[in-house]
Amino acid sequence: MPRRCRWWPTWPLVCSKAVVMINGSTKILGTHLDRLAVVYLRQSSMAQVREHTESTMRQYGLVEEAVRLGWAREAVVVIDTDLGVSGRWGVARAGFAELVSRVCTGEVGAIFGLEISRLARSNAEVARLMEFAAITATLLIDADGVYDPGDVNDRMLLGLKSTMGEVELHVMAQRLQAAKRAAAARGELRTPLPVGYIHDEAGAVVIDPDAEVAAAIRDLFAAFAACGTAYGVVAVFAGRRFPLRAYGGAWAGQLRWGRLSHARVLGVLKNPCYAGAYVHGRYTSTRWVDPDGTVHAGITQRPRTEWAVLIRDHHEGYIGWSDYLANEAMLAANRTNTGARPPREGIALCQGIIACGSCGKPMRTNYHSDQRPAYECSRRADRATTATCRSVAAATVDDAVAGRLLAALNPHEVALALAAADAVADRHHRVGRAAELAVERARYEADRAERAFHAVEPENRLVARNLEDRWETNSPPSPRPNKHLPRHVRPCRRYRAGPNSNGSPPTCPRCGRRRPPATRIENGCCAPSSPTSPCSRKATAAKCGSGFAGTPAPLTRSPSPAPSTPAPPNAALRQRWQW
Repeated sequence: MPRRCRWWPTWPLVCSKAVVMINGSTKILGTHLDRLAVVYLRQSSMAQVREHTESTMRQYGLVEEAVRLGWAREAVVVIDTDLGVSGRWGVARAGFAELVSRVCTGEVGAIFGLEISRLARSNAEVARLMEFAAITATLLIDADGVYDPGDVNDRMLLGLKSTMGEVELHVMAQRLQAAKRAAAARGELRTPLPVGYIHDEAGAVVIDPDAEVAAAIRDLFAAFAACGTAYGVVAVFAGRRFPLRAYGGAWAGQLRWGRLSHARVLGVLKNPCYAGAYVHGRYTSTRWVDPDGTVHAGITQRPRTEWAVLIRDHHEGYIGWSDYLANEAMLAANRTNTGARPPREGIALCQGIIACGSCGKPMRTNYHSDQRPAYECSRRADRATTATCRSVAAATVDDAVAGRLLAALNPHEVALALAAADAVADRHHRVGRAAELAVERARYEADRAERAFHAVEPENRLVARNLEDRWETNSPPSPRPNKHLPRHVRPCRRYRAGPNSNGSPPTCPRCGRRRPPATRIENGCCAPSSPTSPCSRKATAAKCGSGFAGTPAPLTRSPSPAPSTPAPPNAALRQRWQW
């Protein structure tokens, strides 16, 4: 019997747009559509927000997904406050707190996110959100499907995905930290360097070649060695700027200048990098919990014995390792909250160094309304004094101590006074040197603008006009560009020849505007192309004269005289006290 062929019926193809159905879309009911749909956005750091823009666009695209599932466009709310905030447990997130608040009030029908880990990287926070969502009948929707926290199976699946997100964060962090520790153990992990250091072409750590920056750092350590306090260093740099290397943001890598603050002084003095040491693991992240359950996170400094990596003589330092330890001990001795009593400001002679003869506790210095100091036992503040603890006028003790001090004066003590005078003279010399470096930098900027102006073609007025304004801005505005220098280091002249002897650009005799000399008449005056200008082409040829027409004598720079070192103020005393 021949085999019969079976024909299956076919239907004509209909051209239609394919609609991707999300898993569990049948769980979306009218009660959910009547409420809000919240799209929650989060990325772990600002670097991810700047560089991983595709992830941000996908999260914002969930608004269209909510509209496709039935929500009105005006009923979709986007919470993007946590962009750049980590989802770890204990991190304060304003956007997540707003999301939880809206869920608790019952105004949210569904929460949209790319994945559950976008909500939180902590299993505890996801479980807490699921508890509230189950009570208020709120759905959780991600790229895999729709989840109902009130359903046991969906709740178990959400818990599993939350645990996987938490473990994933731990694995990634452990892998990255292990690689960093291995590179740091060899001293090859590149970290942002403090001001005064840069990486050379080979990647080695070297001192900043900018002489003004290096001089400022050295003067800071010299000032601390002279005065012994961080606030004293701030007073020394009161009228002087201090460098700062910017990291991150629009000024990343640029050198900025500003006022030296107390915090910056402590940061320089406590940084072992200035002692030539390579250190990794100085700080650690810690978290603590308040009695009300609030979690806080912060950065704490580890003791030196707990540093993960310490490589001495790794690079050239501004100070030695022994000097760094001495500075650290001096800063610790200045901390009054640990019981130290360093010398302080005021007219009391024995402040900080006098103790109570009855109980042995330090005596505080109090200044009354009439500015009369008095020494008072510190135990009187907590009412734990003995019967003989009392307050005594500072004048009574100071007169007795001063008498004993003057009686003990000898030539050795006078030599110490002369050494202190030498220290003051050395400090003045460093300040003068800093001023010289600042003037040298200003001269360099002016010379650079001058060279750029002369390098432009005379016919290119669009470029020449801007370069001209730049030269005028960087040129010395007064006949005394070095007036801020100390008198003994001021050079006599900036330029020896030229239209002006003070080094400023020559002035047009017609319009009074300062102009650099040029080799052609088109660049000689302010506006030769304008027929109405007093310095037009014809007027320039007739009235500007040799100062602006033709090829004038170029400016020749004379070398600045070497700064003369004045005689120390204590020279006469040294001749007098020769034993």
